[in-house]
Amino acid sequence: MGIHRTLRRKISIALVFLLLFPCVMLLVLRVVPPPFSAFMAERYIAGMLEEKKGRGMRYQWVPLDSISPHVALAVVAAEDQKFLRHWGFDFQSIRLALEEGADDGQYRGASTITQQVAKNLFLWNGRSLIRKGLEAFLTVWVEVLWPKKRILETYLNIAEFGEGIYGVQAAAKVFFKKQASQLSRREASLLAAVLPNPAKYRVPAPTTYVLKRSLWIQRQMKNLGDAYLRNVTQ
Repeated sequence: MGIHRTLRRKISIALVFLLLFPCVMLLVLRVVPPPFSAFMAERYIAGMLEEKKGRGMRYQWVPLDSISPHVALAVVAAEDQKFLRHWGFDFQSIRLALEEGADDGQYRGASTITQQVAKNLFLWNGRSLIRKGLEAFLTVWVEVLWPKKRILETYLNIAEFGEGIYGVQAAAKVFFKKQASQLSRREASLLAAVLPNPAKYRVPAPTTYVLKRSLWIQRQMKNLGDAYLRNVTQ
């Protein structure tokens, strides 16, 4: 009996730790910029193992007020137009993605900005049920513990915009030779246009698809209006 009681106690302690550790980390990262994300680390290690000597990592955190409002609006217009209204999950988009996937066998992503922040900060790539479950768990806590401003700020700083290029500041310097605060509406839409697959789509040499998507994003930005994110970005 004593052995079973000790085992149950250890399991209980382990479960409490697993539940509380992400919360503590999120409270810290609410005020402290992350030095890197799990996604950055995974890509960097993969590059070293593949002996891709040219694959470095460009990453520079900047506060949201040092990023052009055009970029924030472009990313929301492209990735998550319900960002200000949901609590981490866009159930309508998830349902539509599942219905479309059932029709053609290709399941499309319906991740919100909050889900992408949770995944990129803490998790690995993949589509396993375990990873998706952890992503959902972390997404809930991100929404509970962080304001929308911090979620958006973090996303803009850790999103990949090209091979080894993370965050808007690094992307602005590499692609446009300027600061993130100086990006124009068109430049912001080009950055947002490659987000679905920055390994395939490139800002310096945009394909017809990227250019068309950029124009679509600019129309969505106009529809949303510049005041849409004002209560978040200011």
